Amino acid sequence: MLCCMPGVALVPALLVTWSSAAFIISYVIAVLAGHVEPLVPYISDTGTKPPESGVFGFMINISALLAAITMYIRYLLIEKQNETSRFVRSSCNMFTLCMGLMGCTGMGIVATFQELAVPSVHDIGALVAFGSGVVYITLQSIISYKSCPRWNTYFVCHIRMAISVISCIAFIPMIVFASKISMTKIDWTPGEKVKSY
Repeated sequence: MLCCMPGVALVPALLVTWSSAAFIISYVIAVLAGHVEPLVPYISDTGTKPPESGVFGFMINISALLAAITMYIRYLLIEKQNETSRFVRSSCNMFTLCMGLMGCTGMGIVATFQELAVPSVHDIGALVAFGSGVVYITLQSIISYKSCPRWNTYFVCHIRMAISVISCIAFIPMIVFASKISMTKIDWTPGEKVKSY
């Protein structure tokens, strides 16, 4: 089975490394090109204008693929563990995988449709990515608790649940503030009128 193959644990490490590199490289290019301010720009702002938009889109699409592979490996691992100790229904594990894959699809949409080129599609992709991601990590936390103490330590479960809670808390203001603004450009000059839609 794929999840029991040697070296498969490198996939999540590659996912984190590649994703971090995607954000850092597109940020550096955007700052050096003068397309964003160096102090804490939105992630999507660093992938809006060429040339960083191409780098951002390419690297985030690969991140989405690596995330999907990681989630599938986790799904297979839980299925394998579930053969000896029935701690979760297979349908729950499958639903969790589907939520994760929806999040990966959202990431692909965000990477492909730039923030200012097609804002409504970009925003829908971001909503799907973050919303599904929050549901995915919450369900994985619950599955982890159900598999204790045989397949997980309580320390790992508590860490996963803390990440879930922080994700849920962060998701709420994201929705509230995103619904309040309508962004049509990144650069604003003093005295420029804001268009409201």
